[in-house]
Amino acid sequence: MIDGVEGAAVASGGTRRLAEAVRQAKIAAASRSDVVVDIREADRARLEILQELLDGLIADLPADSEFFDFALSGGLQPRLWIDATAHVAMARDRRTYRLSRETRVGRVLLAEATDPRVMADRVTDYVAERIVERDRALAVGDGIAERVAVGVRSRAGGGAAADPLEIKAGRAKEGLLAAMWLMLGIVLGAGALLALAYYRGFALN
Repeated sequence: MIDGVEGAAVASGGTRRLAEAVRQAKIAAASRSDVVVDIREADRARLEILQELLDGLIADLPADSEFFDFALSGGLQPRLWIDATAHVAMARDRRTYRLSRETRVGRVLLAEATDPRVMADRVTDYVAERIVERDRALAVGDGIAERVAVGVRSRAGGGAAADPLEIKAGRAKEGLLAAMWLMLGIVLGAGALLALAYYRGFALN
């Protein structure tokens, strides 16, 4: 087992830290055993290796990117959560990293890799796409707010910009005024007819 750890250290081109060497030892032990606990520990150890590879990405995140987690959960199947919907877990072969995302239509597989460095690159790509999506959403929101503010300033300054609500209210007032004149005409007409009928009846008598 020591030889395996030392070999891994040489392959990486430097001396590994003790914590990483312990994780590598757990993986080696799990590969020789069918015990469920050992397999789960091996999955967790592999995910911890990936988590360490993402330290640079975590350090480079913008200060307002609190929606990324990079938290390792336990349970029967350990998972490294990237955000609230995406996570990395080990496949059934216990060697393949799988980046998945939960959606309204179910779980979607985004990437697979057996090399943790390759998976770290895929996670970096995913994080970059999420940041771009967020920036676009914020830009759209800022654009809408700016158009609303311009409309308010135009109305306050007597500009030519017309508010659809004000136009609709003006038309309603015009319609109400027309209806009032129509009712007044009907009342006056009915009064005139009654007066004429009364006059004719009086003349006949």
